[in-house]
Amino acid sequence: MNKPAILALEDGSVFHGIAIGAEGQTSGEVVFNTAMTGYQEILTDPSYTRQIVTLTYPHIGNTGVNAEDVESGGIAAAGLVIRDLPLAASSFRSEQNLDDYLKSENVLGIAEIDTRRLTRLLRDKGAQSGAILAGGEAQGEGAVERALAAARAFPGLAGMDLAKVASCQTPYEWNEGEWELGTGYQPGSDIERPFHVVAYDFGVKRNILRMLVSRGCRLTVVPAQTPASEVLALKPDGFFLSNGPGDPEPCDYAIKAIQELLETRIPLFGICLGHQLLALASGARSVKMNHGHHGANHPVQDLATGRVMITSQNHGFASDETTLPATLRATHRSLFDGTLQGIERTDCPAFSFQGHPEASPGPCDVTPLFDRFIAMLQARR
Repeated sequence: MNKPAILALEDGSVFHGIAIGAEGQTSGEVVFNTAMTGYQEILTDPSYTRQIVTLTYPHIGNTGVNAEDVESGGIAAAGLVIRDLPLAASSFRSEQNLDDYLKSENVLGIAEIDTRRLTRLLRDKGAQSGAILAGGEAQGEGAVERALAAARAFPGLAGMDLAKVASCQTPYEWNEGEWELGTGYQPGSDIERPFHVVAYDFGVKRNILRMLVSRGCRLTVVPAQTPASEVLALKPDGFFLSNGPGDPEPCDYAIKAIQELLETRIPLFGICLGHQLLALASGARSVKMNHGHHGANHPVQDLATGRVMITSQNHGFASDETTLPATLRATHRSLFDGTLQGIERTDCPAFSFQGHPEASPGPCDVTPLFDRFIAMLQARR
């Protein structure tokens, strides 16, 4: 680990460090995540597509990597920025170290930089377009200029439809329940599943699907651009709108489908991008946030009960509460910045949450939302 790396931002900031993972060049929107654990789940979260993730916790890689903790088919993040990569990984579940994992996925990273300075910069100036040059690319005359040019060439995520990029290409059945120590993931065949739910994949995390299966759902996962008519032909008991990357407003295909699904009055539950798409389909607007919410320690208040929950978050866009129509009611609000975190329809059984209640990684305070969805399915039946 003695090869150089450069991180450059569109504002002209340059960080010199050590290359980890693959060599080459990558670009994307640079964001910071304040979670202390769960780096493997973060890297494989499809919501990080075209984003370079800075982890604020100083030591990343302590527990290695294993095949069970991935949230998708591979690393979705465009790059990784950390302060220190420990030389040893220690966990009874570890199967590979982080450096080798990044190499196997052809993902670039940079270590040994001042992530505190970078985080303050992103907090004050907002998420920045950036680029990492690692290995040979970061050497020689003009390397810094090449890094700055690559950073400034990235157009940013506003207006970028990434849901159809992160989505599956063909429908499939998901048959795996939640993980248990000593036994692993529970087979769906061992679980009574009376409800058929169709899940739109905008970049779904696997643990969301597992939590639905463990609560009695037989899941059919469909691509992001699937028309409502094809979903309705499956005669489901409920609909699920998944998390995902990018700007929700260009996803006109999803907005149109959701509007048609809402007319059936069949229960619908959305998370993250699915939350924003439900808001847009109902007539609200979305906004690009300054630096977004990325972490596992965000306080959110349930407006009906006043209860405060600590939540896991990963989003750079938010639904604008000032634009909510009469058919939408705010249910949750961030105590960090007051942004909208939850909504429900007043005229049909549909609701959504901005954070990631499946807690991969993060706290489990918001998992009762899954139980609420199941209760809606039971009430309809």
